[in-house]
Amino acid sequence: MDVIIDIVLDAVIDSVKILPFLYLTYLAMEYLEHRTAEFTENVVQKTEHFGPLLGGVIGIFPQCGFSAAASNLYAGRVITLGTLIAIYLSTSDEMIPLLISEHFPVGTMVKILALKAVIGIIAGFIIDFAVHAYHKARGKRAEDPVRINELCEKEHCHCDDEEDATLKGMAKSAFVHTLHIFLFVLVLTLLLNIIITLIGEDHLSMLLKTNPVVSHILAGLIGLIPNCAPSVIITTLYLDQMITLGTMMSGLLVGAGIGLMVLFRVNSEKKVNFNVAILLFLIGTLSGLLIDVLGITL
Repeated sequence: MDVIIDIVLDAVIDSVKILPFLYLTYLAMEYLEHRTAEFTENVVQKTEHFGPLLGGVIGIFPQCGFSAAASNLYAGRVITLGTLIAIYLSTSDEMIPLLISEHFPVGTMVKILALKAVIGIIAGFIIDFAVHAYHKARGKRAEDPVRINELCEKEHCHCDDEEDATLKGMAKSAFVHTLHIFLFVLVLTLLLNIIITLIGEDHLSMLLKTNPVVSHILAGLIGLIPNCAPSVIITTLYLDQMITLGTMMSGLLVGAGIGLMVLFRVNSEKKVNFNVAILLFLIGTLSGLLIDVLGITL
């Protein structure tokens, strides 16, 4: 019974933590939809070139909520794919609190955050450049139009009605969006916590103690689990000197908290969602492997 209570409490706490981020994001998106649709289109086009830079910097803050917010913004095409990936790669979620609790040197912690941010920024710029070049070669526009209204249609919140264009209406619609995502995340987080408990964190830890290449792949796969728990496991193994810096980075770079979970919920293009997950995994694991090959230490 105690185990069941702990699983439920962890799921509730993990889900509740993202509520402020989700609500503020949806509220901002409602405002953009009703008040500044044309202006937003222009801003997206003008900020496309440095979006990954902002995303990489914002992502280092220790909260899963930023990756969830980024997923919603990308689904509405308010940010580019490169910016989304930059945020996913730099997201730190539970790593910072854990390092602080273990009295980890602040200087080294800052270097780890900076490394994650730099990798995210570089990858984001490369992705946006590649996407732009691809569309240009095919004679298509590089930017997808902002389509926040599609999220409203998907959630059936009727937030595009004229009577909901008031501040009260926008707040209500944002609440509906937030509630839907909260319940979705709560259920999946509960299931994931049950699975992790049944498998055991010790068994997950043992999977990372194989040969170097396999450990990077396994760290990346564990990082894909849409939960904050994987970052705790991977960071703990690094603190216990059981894995290398590169292996830890593979898992933490891929680990985007609940970002991918929310992306699959709010973005209707499932093929794009899978491509984002694959791209995130490849960039994260290859970057971690490169760190070890180059012998980079912090």
